[in-house]
Formats: sequence, C-alpha cells, structure tokens
Amino acid sequence: MNANPRILLACAATFALFGCASPAPTAPSPGPAASSALSAAFGGTDRSWIEINIAMDEELLPLLSMAATNSADSAVQQLAVQVRAVIDDELSTLRQLHAEAGLPAENPHKGMPMPGLVTPSQLAEAGGQRGPRFDETLRECLRAHLEQSLQLAGSERTAGSEPRTVALAERISTSREKFLQSLD
Repeated sequence: MNANPRILLACAATFALFGCASPAPTAPSPGPAASSALSAAFGGTDRSWIEINIAMDEELLPLLSMAATNSADSAVQQLAVQVRAVIDDELSTLRQLHAEAGLPAENPHKGMPMPGLVTPSQLAEAGGQRGPRFDETLRECLRAHLEQSLQLAGSERTAGSEPRTVALAERISTSREKFLQSLD
C-alpha cells in the first residue's frame, strides 16, 4: 500500500509544527534576526520534507554498506556504491537546510514506519543473507526507497516554497528516476 505523499507531508508538517518541542538549531546561529529570516523562508512542506528525507536516507545507508560483503552480483554492488555517493551528497545539503530551517536536533521521523524507510528488522534480515537472497532484499528495499523518495520529491516540487529545497527535490527526482531505471 502506497500512502499519498501529500497526506504524508501534511501529517508530517502538522507533527513537526505542533508535536515537537521548540526548535533548537543544530549549528551555531548567525543571530536572532538573521536566523529568523533564514528559517522563515522554509514552509511546513519544506521542513517536513527535509526531515523525512534525512530519516529515509540515513536508514538506507547501512543496507547499502552491506552490499560490498553480502552481494554476489557486481552490478548490485556497483549500484549500491553509486546510490551511496548520491545520498551522501544529498544528506550534506539536507543537513545544511535542516540547520538553516531551525529544525530540532531530534528528527521526529527517524525510525517512523513509513513507505520506503528501511526498518531495523529489514536490516537484520539482510545482514544474515548472502548472495542472491541478499541481492533480492536490497533491490526490494532500494526500489521502495527510490519510489517513495520520488513521490515525496514531487510533492516538494509542487508545494515547497524554499528555493534551494525545491531545487534539491528536482535533483532527487532526477537521480531516483535514473536509479529506478538501473533496477529495471
């Protein structure tokens, strides 16, 4: 079952705005006026999208790392390396945007069961697999991650307001489409 990305973002925005303690910057603040102006550029969709993508990307990384030792397919190993490089780059930008948006250090989406998020049980299962079984698990998890990430990026591109965040969603859309083609 695929959840509607707009509903996910609306729920996440509500949770982020009303369900969390007051935001604490994760990086030194440039000062109250500058910090307020920076964070004001980020709408609820931008804020939720940033947090959700950080959580999803961070949860995928351990699975991608397992490919080097658990995979029997050099194409799967290479794809994992390529996806990892792109996600590492995206996470750097996402974390910068996270700090500028004044989001709390504790990500409310980390570990939250949602489509495309690699769960601890999936990681444990994959960790015990080798060869074709591992490759199948990695492909399934990666496909779910890429598809959900693509849907969420579409929502950010449509409803986001902070220009760099929308531009990152554009880049993510392009990379996810490319990687999905590689899986096919």
